Amino acid sequence: MLTMKISALLLLFLLQSIVAFGSDPDPVMDFCLPISPSNPLSCKNASLATVQDFTFSGIKFPGNFKKSGFFATPVNSKIFPGLNTLGMSFVRADFDVGGVNVPHFHPRATEIGYVLEGKIYSGFIDTNNKIFAKVLEKGEVMVFPRGLIHFQMNVGDSPAAILGNFDSQNPGLMKIPNAVFGSGIKVELLEKAFGLSTKELSQLWKRLSS
Repeated sequence: MLTMKISALLLLFLLQSIVAFGSDPDPVMDFCLPISPSNPLSCKNASLATVQDFTFSGIKFPGNFKKSGFFATPVNSKIFPGLNTLGMSFVRADFDVGGVNVPHFHPRATEIGYVLEGKIYSGFIDTNNKIFAKVLEKGEVMVFPRGLIHFQMNVGDSPAAILGNFDSQNPGLMKIPNAVFGSGIKVELLEKAFGLSTKELSQLWKRLSS
C-alpha cells in the first residue's frame, strides 16, 4: 500500500514537472502555413507555399517611439505566417533617448535581446530578488530567463533599438505596472501593499498610463 502511494506521488510530481517545463510542441510537418489567423492548426496545401511566406520586412524601420519614448513591434505567426508551429517569435523594440521598456515578464518564453543600435541599460531579477543588469552596446546580447521580470532603458544620447527573440510562438506579456495598477485589484489592498493613499495610487496610475 505504501509503495502504491509513493508511486502515485511520483507520478503526480512527474506530471506537474511536464506541465511546468513543457515548451511549444515539436512540429510534425516541415511547416504549417495557416489557412487563417483564427485557425492556426489548419494548414494550407504545402505545394502552394512560396518564398514570400517565409520572409518578412515589417521591422526594417524603427517604430514611432516619439509619443511615449518606447515602441515595440511584435512579430508572430498572426502577421508572419511562416512562423506558425515553429515555436518562435520575436520583437523589435525602439527607444527614444531616455525611453523605457517597463519591468515585465513573458510567462511562456525565454528571450534573447540583441542590441541593434545605441546603449541600453538592461537586466532581470531572479526569484531571490537578485538583480543582473548592465549597459549593453551595439552588437551585444543578453538572455532573460522565462518568467523572470526584466527591463530596458536607453541610456545613450541617441535613439536605440533591440531585437528580441523568443523560444515560443506565443510568449505572453505581463507589464508589471499594468498588471498591478490597471487590472482592477481592490484599492484597499494596494493601499496596504504599497503604503499609499487612494489619491497617491490614482496619481501613480495616471502617470504610468500616460
